[in-house]
Amino acid sequence: MDLQLSGRVAVVTGASKGIGLAVVSTLLEEGAKVVATSRKSTPELDALAGPNLVHVPADFMDEDAPAQVVARAVEQFGGLDILVNNAGGPPPGVTLPRGSFLHASDDEWRAMFEFNLFSAVRAIRAAIPHLLERGGGAIVNISSGNARQPSPINVDYGAAKAALSNITKVLSGEFGPQGIRVNTVSPGVVRTPWWTDEGGVADMIASQAGTDKDSVINTVVPEMLNLATGRFVEPQEVADAVVLLASPRSGSTTGAEFVVDGGLLKEL
Repeated sequence: MDLQLSGRVAVVTGASKGIGLAVVSTLLEEGAKVVATSRKSTPELDALAGPNLVHVPADFMDEDAPAQVVARAVEQFGGLDILVNNAGGPPPGVTLPRGSFLHASDDEWRAMFEFNLFSAVRAIRAAIPHLLERGGGAIVNISSGNARQPSPINVDYGAAKAALSNITKVLSGEFGPQGIRVNTVSPGVVRTPWWTDEGGVADMIASQAGTDKDSVINTVVPEMLNLATGRFVEPQEVADAVVLLASPRSGSTTGAEFVVDGGLLKEL
């Protein structure tokens, strides 16, 4: 299926690994021009180098960074059609999961909202005028299953993502008549470096459970969360949903939430 993305310009945040990297790769395969932003590049992102890819190093804890990245995309490729707000997770200095709601300080709450909510708000604010100049476009916000299934071990993260999901609905109503579609993708547990890296969440759980990282990823967590598929979500599976929502082929889809979670969420 032709997703009609050839020549369209996209900004992808948190683009150096995991879901963001998979989104960048898929957009490039569909012929899009991509500005990928992250604090630093990775060998995996560097391997995608070509005339349709520009990496812009940026720290989205800096309130000026989102607008600067959007401006670079317009300068480099002449406009903007797609914004994927993927940057998120624990900001620098904050460790997840937590043991309790009581373990998060005010400063950690502020940092979590700065990275997971306000950076996306600033990117959207910078992107909308350029999307309107093109007659519309698509914004895809990466939320989380924790936005709808609250967890005391990720309470501040879940609250920030719930706010992002709320904003998606508001924006879809205000800017839909002007051609801008805004949607949410909510992943569950995804096989990303946050889980798999040395010292990552899988290692933390393995230490507590007296087992090894592979067992945590392949058995312990899927069983603990009662995942219908029995396995973690792969980054590419999330990226496929993101790119479909970014495509004009999803022209009547706005204000929607696409859940890609392996059956984590059980409620209607």
